[in-house]
Amino acid sequence: MAPQQTGRRSAVEVSALTVTRAKRDVLKDVNFSVPAGRITGLLGPSGSGKTTLMRTIVGVQRITFGTVSVLDRPAGDPTLRREVGYMTQAPSVYADLTVEANVSYFGAMHGRKRTDTTEALAAVGLTELARRKASDLSGGQFSRVSLACALVAAPRLLILDEPTVGLDPVLRVDLWQRFADLAAHGTTLLVSSHSMEEAARCDILSLLRGGRLLAHLTPDDLRRQAETDDLEAAFLRLIRDAESDSSAGGAA
Repeated sequence: MAPQQTGRRSAVEVSALTVTRAKRDVLKDVNFSVPAGRITGLLGPSGSGKTTLMRTIVGVQRITFGTVSVLDRPAGDPTLRREVGYMTQAPSVYADLTVEANVSYFGAMHGRKRTDTTEALAAVGLTELARRKASDLSGGQFSRVSLACALVAAPRLLILDEPTVGLDPVLRVDLWQRFADLAAHGTTLLVSSHSMEEAARCDILSLLRGGRLLAHLTPDDLRRQAETDDLEAAFLRLIRDAESDSSAGGAA
C-alpha cells in the first residue's frame, strides 16, 4: 500500500540551487517546489540538467550553492533512505538473480512482503518472467526490473529518471496509470521525460534548458501561456521566448 496523504504541501523545496562541475554551471539558480501527492514532470532536452537535479534531490550530488529540502529534511539525510525511491537511467539490477529475487531483495530492505513483490512485478508487466535470470532479459525488460525494484519499496517520494524509455506504448499507458494511482494514495512522484505526450499526464511541469528553470506550471497553464493546445509547440515557444529575452538582455 502506498503512503497515505498528509498535510504537507511540498515534498521538495529547491532554493537558489547551483551545481558546478568542471568549472561549468550544470544548474544555475534553480528555484522550485515539488507538491506532495502529485506527479511533477521534469522536462528538457539532453544536457539540460534533469539528471543532475534529480541526483541533487536524492542527495548524491554535491551542491555548489543553494539548498534542497526533502520531506522537511536536508537532501541526503540518512533518515530519508527508506522514504525516497530513485530509479536511474542505468538499471540497478543484479544480473545473476532472477527477476523475482531482485525485486524481493529490494522489498525486504524496506520491510515489504511477498505480495508487494507480486504487485510490483505485475505493475511493470513482468509476472511471466519472474523466474527468469535478469541476465537473460532484453534491455527493455531489464529496465522494467529496475523500475519494479523502485516501486516495491512504496517510498513517500519516488524519483524516476526517464522510466518509460524503450517500453511499448501499451505498457507505458499502464505504468502512467500506476503512477496516477500512487499519487492518489499520497506518493509524490518526480518523473523526467522527453515525451510531451507523457507531460500531459503530469500535474505540474518543470521545464529545464541549459541548466536553468524556464517554467514551473501546470500543462493547462503552459498551453494558455503559449496560446496553443500543442504542448510540444508550447515548450518550443517558451524556449524561443527565453532565448529572445536572453539576447535582448545581452544587447542591452
